[in-house]
Amino acid sequence: MPRLAANLTMLFTEYPTLERFERAAAAGFTGVELLFPYTEEPDSVQAAAARAGVEYVLFNLPAGDWAAGDRGLAADPARQQEFLAGLPQAVEYASIMRPSRINCLAGKADTIGSTEVIATNIRTAAATLDPLGITLTVEPVNNFDVAGFALPTTQDALEAIAAANAPNVALQFDVYHSLRMGEDPFAFIAANGSMIGHIQIADVPGRHQPGTGTVGWEQLFEVIDTSGYTGWVSLEYVPEGSTEDGFGLLRDLGLLGQ
Repeated sequence: MPRLAANLTMLFTEYPTLERFERAAAAGFTGVELLFPYTEEPDSVQAAAARAGVEYVLFNLPAGDWAAGDRGLAADPARQQEFLAGLPQAVEYASIMRPSRINCLAGKADTIGSTEVIATNIRTAAATLDPLGITLTVEPVNNFDVAGFALPTTQDALEAIAAANAPNVALQFDVYHSLRMGEDPFAFIAANGSMIGHIQIADVPGRHQPGTGTVGWEQLFEVIDTSGYTGWVSLEYVPEGSTEDGFGLLRDLGLLGQ
């Protein structure tokens, strides 16, 4: 049975950030991720996770000005120094919060030289995190939701990972993004589960909770179970209605307690 983690950037937003950890625990989660913890002190985030008794699974490297439309920095040669300058901050937080994964968002690519700079930045970030025992994940993001994203397909991300050629780099596979790009996430997970570093999910269309769209969730969870994947499956969706009211299907499938 997959271990579910709650993405606290997108779920439980009815509550202050540090309160979301206990709300997630009360809903039955034992793992959480917070995409950008940098607006809180790392000690405060770790204390909130400890009080709630949940494992802090993953966060992202600094990704630029999110409100202004940035979705990562790794693909932009003109912002390579900014990317590198964010690594010490990630290390500071990781040293206290101890996630097993940190994700690298490539960002948008509208300049020449993106492929080479992505590989270089991935390699450098992975080497920076390696002494902490952390795996760097690389995530493809569909180019319908984020026009111009540098790694829109799973194959694009796999090629970037191969070019980086670093031992502690793995794929972050988001079922929603994969489906938006017309891929078959069921087949991909079945064939490659043991090589995936992290899985995230949302229903399609709409990017809401499981049960609001067309994904066959019981089949998907069975595929994950038999694929060799042993990591977390994180809920990264926009709740339709209140967060707590959106877990019905997951509870029916026995993935969250009643």
